[in-house]
Amino acid sequence: MAFLMDMIHCELCPRRCRANRTLNTEGMIKHGFCGAPAAVRIARAGLHFWEEPCISGPGAYADSTLPVGQVPAGTRGSGTVFFSHCNLGCCFCQNHKISAGGFGKNISVEHLAEIFLQLQEQGAYNLNLVTAAPYLPFVIQALEDVRGKLHIPVVYNTGGYELPEALDALAPYVDIWLTDLKFCDPSLAKELCGAADYFPIALAAAKKMVQLCGAPQYTADGLLRRGVIIRHLALPGHREDSKAVLNALAEHFDPHSFILSLMSQYTPCYKAKEIPPLHRRISSFEYNAVVAHALSLGLDTGYMQQRSSAKEEYTPPFDLSGV
Repeated sequence: MAFLMDMIHCELCPRRCRANRTLNTEGMIKHGFCGAPAAVRIARAGLHFWEEPCISGPGAYADSTLPVGQVPAGTRGSGTVFFSHCNLGCCFCQNHKISAGGFGKNISVEHLAEIFLQLQEQGAYNLNLVTAAPYLPFVIQALEDVRGKLHIPVVYNTGGYELPEALDALAPYVDIWLTDLKFCDPSLAKELCGAADYFPIALAAAKKMVQLCGAPQYTADGLLRRGVIIRHLALPGHREDSKAVLNALAEHFDPHSFILSLMSQYTPCYKAKEIPPLHRRISSFEYNAVVAHALSLGLDTGYMQQRSSAKEEYTPPFDLSGV
């Protein structure tokens, strides 16, 4: 797969912008949509406690009974690496400091492999790679370097805008696919992330992930060992689009072939603060309508998030911790 190594004409994602990433050095003009350099760049690496319970452990998923920031009892968390830059650039991104702003530090592949093993040593249930698409060749090399040493599942945590050949390249290394299915309407996708083709590409990617991975498999204590989680974040003012996404899931997937994570945690961030109706949080009426629609379609296995999870405090601090 020669496309993996071409940093001069990058085509790692569906945008295929053929950017010369070797020009993206510290302090220089960014090239390409995502702006990623021709080296690994990460913003944080550490244990993360606010993924779904089958990823972060029991008591996870932003339990609203806990004081903000308190780690849930009985969980060791997910060993999460947050990569800088993103191929989507959603206008409401909670992680915009790193996805759009590019905050982070360039590191070697060897250092990345060391971080993987350090997270395992810290007791992480899994290795969680967040928005790693711009760094695919480096991530694969680091995963290859720790083969035989890394004994926890690898989670590929993505916005869903992925090429099938990229998924094929990752398949020997990934145990759990954690993917978004954000929008159905192409005009909405174009408005919010500049990718009118988002839905067909993300839907095809999710189908391929299920094909590669099979139905969910769990450990004896309820942690996901292998499988696919499909996330959908319900947005204020767009419940009909959420229903369309759920209709597609019901039409194209066996409901037991994946885990649905229906999220209510939307918080106005980044550019969305100035874009009605995204400038507000989702209402109980809107979110309950989306949940009811999911249940009516038989999509009743998975996670329905509490609205109290919509807190900016659950976004981790990007301060180069663990880098």
